[in-house]
Amino acid sequence: MRTKLRLIVLGAMGRIPFAGMAWEALHYIEGFRRLGHEVYYVEDTWTWPFDPKRNTVTSDSSYTVDYLARLMRWCELNDHWAYRAVEQGGRIYGLSESQFQRVFREADILVNVTASTELHEEHFNVPVRVYLQTDPGANEIKAAKGDKFVLDLINAHTHFFNFAENLGAPDCGLPFEGFPYHLTRQPIVLDWFTPRVAVSQNGSHPRLRFTTVANWQQSGQDIEWNGDIYAWSKHHEFLRFIDLPSRVAHTVELALSCQDSQAKHLLESRGWDLVDALPLTTGILPYRDYIFSSDGEFTVAKDQNIRLRTGWFSERSASYLTAGKPVITQDTGFGRVLPTGEGLFAFQTMDDIVSAFKAIESDYERHSRAARAIAEEYFRAETVLGKMIDEIGL
Repeated sequence: MRTKLRLIVLGAMGRIPFAGMAWEALHYIEGFRRLGHEVYYVEDTWTWPFDPKRNTVTSDSSYTVDYLARLMRWCELNDHWAYRAVEQGGRIYGLSESQFQRVFREADILVNVTASTELHEEHFNVPVRVYLQTDPGANEIKAAKGDKFVLDLINAHTHFFNFAENLGAPDCGLPFEGFPYHLTRQPIVLDWFTPRVAVSQNGSHPRLRFTTVANWQQSGQDIEWNGDIYAWSKHHEFLRFIDLPSRVAHTVELALSCQDSQAKHLLESRGWDLVDALPLTTGILPYRDYIFSSDGEFTVAKDQNIRLRTGWFSERSASYLTAGKPVITQDTGFGRVLPTGEGLFAFQTMDDIVSAFKAIESDYERHSRAARAIAEEYFRAETVLGKMIDEIGL
């Protein structure tokens, strides 16, 4: 019998109000709650939020507060959340000021999801402070190079968890000396991503629609390590496989955040189907419905995770698997901890991709079942988060 704990999940889903960020945090909140713990969500990043309606960072937190309130109502945590609006002099929304202070005085564990919060003041009242790196690469390298800000950020915590599940393996080039990382992955609340009506295909399927949701180009986060530059933006990897639609007899669709008209024209000229990501990502349910409507996912990974062989695996891809949608994704070394070849395929070359499409086409129903089975065994929130609590030692 587990001891009931009081946990605070720190996150940034209001500051960055898009569905991927929201689902990532919500799975932690609900997963801990299903283990029997009392959970609070707190956003305290001391950073101005982004308003997608205005398409700008803003000092007006009204969109952010309303967005968080709606998310918390959806998961029935109306009275268990708080947002500190630095843009309004530190005003607290959700909890009262006294409740906010009490939660930090009485909490057993603080989990800094995405490591997006620099700890300060009240945070240090919590005896167990978990640094949770969900996007490995830059911070580990900066720490190895002695970056004071990053070292102070990490050292403010008592326990360290990382999505780099290939860390320490002979082929992994990501440095980690100095921090005793526990390796973990995204928890998924399985019933949240179980379609209400299962789509069953008998044997082969003539034409499948593979999708993903992605930003096209992101700048300013490339990192140098041991004389090599490791890129952050995924567009480099999509361009490596730009001719994919001509190699497979299936629809390959990108729900894309992209302002580059030339890039969109190039993709469409090579046979990619494009849809605007914004309507699908400003709410959690349209995002989920988009996954449900797909037959599978084709996606790439970041150069930082590919060449450093971190073993990182995406929350979005885990959601596709949970929905029974086979996934074809770029190899980061995750095959060391996750089964591949049925339901989940790791690729390095175009030939690998084509072979994966053919395998899924030959028996879609089998690969759909295999995708769901992987999610049930490896991503179930209660399993992933129960292990985290055990490794913390509580």
